Amino acid sequence: MGIWFSLVAVAALILLGLLGANVSGLNYIFAVVIPYIAITLFIVGSIVRIVRWARSPVPFRIPTTGGQQKSLSFIKQNRLDNPSSYLGVLGRMALEVLFFRSLFRNTKAELKEGPILTYGANKWLWMFSLAFHWSFLIIFLRHFRFFTQPIPFFVPFLQDIDGFFQIWVPLIYMTNAVILAALTYLFFRRVFDSKIRYISLPSDYFPLLLIAGIAITGILMRYFFKTDLVAVKELMLGILSFAPSAPSEGLSLWFYLHLFFVCSLLIYFPMSKLVHMSGIFMSPTRNLANTNRMRRHVNPWIDELKMKPHTYEEYEDEFRKVMKGAGMPLDKEESHVS
Repeated sequence: MGIWFSLVAVAALILLGLLGANVSGLNYIFAVVIPYIAITLFIVGSIVRIVRWARSPVPFRIPTTGGQQKSLSFIKQNRLDNPSSYLGVLGRMALEVLFFRSLFRNTKAELKEGPILTYGANKWLWMFSLAFHWSFLIIFLRHFRFFTQPIPFFVPFLQDIDGFFQIWVPLIYMTNAVILAALTYLFFRRVFDSKIRYISLPSDYFPLLLIAGIAITGILMRYFFKTDLVAVKELMLGILSFAPSAPSEGLSLWFYLHLFFVCSLLIYFPMSKLVHMSGIFMSPTRNLANTNRMRRHVNPWIDELKMKPHTYEEYEDEFRKVMKGAGMPLDKEESHVS
């Protein structure tokens, strides 16, 4: 159900893009008005989501750990998977954001004959996810040549690296092929894996199809159906300088589809799962050092809620008989209790 809903939604966007490209009088709306709406909703929506996260209470430290905590001096600590300092948190966040460290360690479970539950590596998901995100970032940075004048220094550098193999004319960028391969894997993984398909929602399929539409229309414009790049840059510079001009006749049908897909992604972004791009930095499971055994963390609302702290000694006294009956260790024996 989710995949068909997403396919219909993307098909509707294609029809709207074709309408904007072919109907006289709608060109300005689709080339200028809708981009302004999309940019505004993207910025405002992203700020609202971030502010909501920032205002969410985190009374306790709840970092997700995956290694030895800082303990006795002769026990080696895992400083990245269980950081006890902000320097360790910084290293952990850098590995998470840049290289998807937690996804690299992810495993998959399969039920085989017996029945036997087996666990195995799941590196393909990590590899294609990393390839997709890095390719998307490089492609985005390469597009700065359309948004800025003069062109930033890093754009020619990225173009040289991306087109290193110098195949075809114009050059085939590696990221164009990589992002299509990654999107194909991520999409068909949800389609053919019954476990993943069962939990997949339209919000899982739709972004993949939408980004695929952006990539495909961009590739078609570059290699097959030419559009006037000077007109594209003039339009983009006019929009970003708040001095938009009427769309040029040199803008092709594929450009309108490409731009409309991009605007749709910007509008959809703040209300979707894609906002994890900024959410990862706000997650207390990632951005907090694990100092739970080093010092006591007191709930800041205790006075406001008129809550009395309940120490472990009091807890043990309250449940002494039950703990002793269950064979649990006690810090002090019953004979020592006054």
